[in-house]
Amino acid sequence: TIAVSTIISAFNSLTLSPALAALFLQSRSARKDWFGRLLDLVLGWFFRLFNWGFARTTSVYTRMVGLGLRGSAVVLVLYGLLVVLTWWTSAQLPTGYIPVMDQSKLYAAVQLPDSASLERTQEVVDHIAEVVKNTRGVLHTISVAGQSFSLGANGSNFGNLFITLEGFDKRHDPELYSDKIAAVLRKEIAREVPEAIVTILGPPAVSGLGQSGGFKFIVEDRSGEGDLQNLQKQTEKLIAAAKQDPKLANMLTVFRADSPQMFVDLDRDQCQTMGVNPRDVFTTLQVYLGSYYVNDFNKFGRTWQVVVQAEAPFRNDVEKVKQLKVRNADGNMVPLGAVLTVREIGGPLLLTRYNMYPSAAIVGGTKPGVSSGEGIDAMQRLAAQNLPKGMGYEWTEINFIQIDAAKNFWNRLIFPLAVAFVFLVLAAQYESWALPLAVILVVPMCILGSLAGVAITHGDVNIFTQIGFVVLVGLASKNAILIVEFAKHKRESGLSRRDATLEAVKLRLRPILMTSFAFILGVVPLILAVGAGAEMRKALGVAVFSGMLGVTLFGIFLTPVFFYVIEWIAEAPWRTAERTPRPHRITAPKTASALVNGHNGAAHVAPERSKTLT
Repeated sequence: TIAVSTIISAFNSLTLSPALAALFLQSRSARKDWFGRLLDLVLGWFFRLFNWGFARTTSVYTRMVGLGLRGSAVVLVLYGLLVVLTWWTSAQLPTGYIPVMDQSKLYAAVQLPDSASLERTQEVVDHIAEVVKNTRGVLHTISVAGQSFSLGANGSNFGNLFITLEGFDKRHDPELYSDKIAAVLRKEIAREVPEAIVTILGPPAVSGLGQSGGFKFIVEDRSGEGDLQNLQKQTEKLIAAAKQDPKLANMLTVFRADSPQMFVDLDRDQCQTMGVNPRDVFTTLQVYLGSYYVNDFNKFGRTWQVVVQAEAPFRNDVEKVKQLKVRNADGNMVPLGAVLTVREIGGPLLLTRYNMYPSAAIVGGTKPGVSSGEGIDAMQRLAAQNLPKGMGYEWTEINFIQIDAAKNFWNRLIFPLAVAFVFLVLAAQYESWALPLAVILVVPMCILGSLAGVAITHGDVNIFTQIGFVVLVGLASKNAILIVEFAKHKRESGLSRRDATLEAVKLRLRPILMTSFAFILGVVPLILAVGAGAEMRKALGVAVFSGMLGVTLFGIFLTPVFFYVIEWIAEAPWRTAERTPRPHRITAPKTASALVNGHNGAAHVAPERSKTLT
């Protein structure tokens, strides 16, 4: 988008703008039309007052630049300090990847005590749905019991709610933004439903890169012992430490090593004695307890699935399960209790492997105002402090991509390559390697301005901020070119370095401020953006707005000094001597007769002493 708009702007500047200038601009002695006379009558006083004030401002500015040229060394030292400040600020600001956005939807992950019945979970989910529906800003909800899409877990004690918020046209009040509604829901649900752990999450910043917002941290047991109890212990220890961290929030895990379970022990010898096929026993358990797909049929213009399963009263008690019957080889019905026993054990409800290691996933997020980069640093620091030897960790989903992008060497070259490309274009234009430096040296000031804007707004350096950095390279160079180009022409016309520089800044201040503030005011709507994608537009707008403001302020004072110093270096005596051709030394012979030359009938006589001829 930025590249295409720049191409269109360049085409407009080279074709339409000159044509419009020839059409509308008139000589000062030309007679004004009726509209011009009316405009002069209504606003002429303002124009004259503005021009008077701008002329005084230009005079003060020119004198300040003149003082800067006299103290060029001091200005360069201050510039060096500003560059150091830019580097230090970039290291201090938090980093991010993609801003958390209001996508008009939220997720509620519900977790009841281990092995809670599905009926109990359904009642809790329905209660939560009623609380959510009565919350201002919520449009409707969809609830599911028995599994949690946000946590990636299946079980009778899990549930999930998909919450759809009202459109942005009905949520102008900042209190109705998704993060504010999520905070209200956390408070209300914690008060209304104390028996369940309910986590309110947003959708992932990029669809497909995660099941929900926040982060997912994987704790791995790399010891090879396979001790799930120890894995749960270390995971809960890390979560307890994370809950004490001021930057982290909503920490939980669904991993349990000793969740109550019923273990069915099949007596295969008894099956053989009674003529029962073990496969038939397993199929019976699957059909009655789990469910079994039979077929599809068409009716009323729709396709229906046939799934068989025992009614809840016949599968919610162990003794009733034992009364279920299976057919043996003789065609007789044998109760399951005759060939199997059921006992209670503890075991993992969900066992996952990550990189082939037994692992437990921690789902969490950061508190408001904390960037994803700060959350990553906090979790890695806590993991290094709390996880023992034999335990490791990995990142997954969007955080893995963020860390991988930060390590990518080529991603770090985008900004330097943009600067180098501008420098090479200017070097080709000016046919000089020195003069483009007067333009490029002002680029760090736009970065300083952007970082200052990010710090003031309590933001982070994310990919949209970095896009703004690249855009500012061209905008910062544009202002500097207006001064350098004009000063170069004045220098070639015979003015001294100082006079050429002062004349350039005096005449080019108005167009610099006009173009700069036209762009600065043009990005104000990005800063004030609301609605879908407003967070991305604000991140880019703040970076470009503050960066352009900073480079305009610093550039009009630093660029003249850069041109003045670089021209002084280029015209230094030692460089002039290097560019002057070396003279040819001709040694004359001692006698005049030796120089008699018959060409053209001319005789050349050299003096007796050798002389250097230039």
